[in-house]
Formats: sequence, structure tokens, C-alpha cells
Amino acid sequence: MARSAAAPAGAAADRAILDALRQHGLSLLPWGKEAETLRQRLGWLHRGLGAPWPDVSDAALIDRLDDWLLPFLSGAASFAAIDPGVLSAGLMALVPHDLQRRIEALAPTHFDAPTGSRVPIRYDGEWPVLAIRVQELFGLDRHPAIANGAVPLTLELLSPAHRPIQTTRDLPGFWRGSWADVRAEMRGRYPRHVWPENPLLATATSRAKPRGT
Repeated sequence: MARSAAAPAGAAADRAILDALRQHGLSLLPWGKEAETLRQRLGWLHRGLGAPWPDVSDAALIDRLDDWLLPFLSGAASFAAIDPGVLSAGLMALVPHDLQRRIEALAPTHFDAPTGSRVPIRYDGEWPVLAIRVQELFGLDRHPAIANGAVPLTLELLSPAHRPIQTTRDLPGFWRGSWADVRAEMRGRYPRHVWPENPLLATATSRAKPRGT
């Protein structure tokens, strides 16, 4: 009875991993939230600013597997054995060293709301998106932006139940324009929350009104 071939190990295992990715695609990799978010942020920087920010599209990453993934593999012939942190480290290796410190300044992972909440920013579309409850922006008379203030975030303004109210890239214009109509609707739906006539003079909050008020 013939013996089954032993699974490859070491450099042979690493090459087998790369061959499988070239044949079947990057979806085989165990992308965790951190690595996927980093990839989306780098993708946005590349689309907006170009080189030397790296191209992290599927085609580009498959073409450069030897540069960003191979040095971080451990010689195990198993995708399950690849730690998601390895993928983050590999992606960072594509970024020139002098640019690595600028990623957080240009494409931060979170927005610090006036309430103190740290709200995640999404980079999975053409423009970065911030989905946030509208009350957490009361008192803010400038539109949230990234890239040193050069790129306005697309705001998905949410109700207290995290349902979409309105999308805008002009928060001051929203306060002075359609807020009145939104306020009228929200007061009926969520009477236990504060809906000021002039949100610019209100204090940002993430809470409902205390009972009896």
C-alpha cells in the first residue's frame, strides 16, 4: 500500500501557500478586521494620492506576494496557521517607511466625536464614511474631515436607534437647512431624546433625557 505524500513544510509550504493564492485568490487568507481595515485605508490613500502609496487591489497584491506575504509566512502548509496580524504586517511592509507614520494622520481609523465617543470611519467605498448618531454632533459648526482637513467625511446621520436619517457632506448646511424637518420627525419618533431648535447651541449627547424631564 503506497504511503500518502507528506504535507510540505518550511519553504515548500510557503510556496504552496503562494501558489494556491495565485490560483484561487486572496479570499483564502484569514483577513481579520484590523487587516481588512488597514487594506481599505491604504487603498483609499492610493486612489487619492497615488504612488508611493501602494496599490493593494487583488491583482496588485497577488503580483507582489513575494514582497509582502512570503517574508512573514512561518513554513506551515495551512491558511488557518496564518495569523491575521501577519497580513497587517505584510501590508505595512509595502508602505515606504517615511509614510508609515502618516497613515493615522491622513486616514484615521476613528473620529473623536464631541461626546468623547470614538466612532469608526469606513473606507470601503469611494469616499470615507462616518455613521454617527446625529445628537453626537450637536454644537459642531464645521464638517468633520480627514487628511489634514482636506477631505470631508460622508456623514451618515443616524437616529437614536441607529437608523439612517440623512447623508451629507455639509454639516453646517444641514443644521441651517433640512434640520428643521428632521427635528419635527424625530421629536415624534423619539420623544425621550433632546431635539433642539438650534443644534449649534446645544451640547452633544449620546443619552436620552432623564426621566421626568
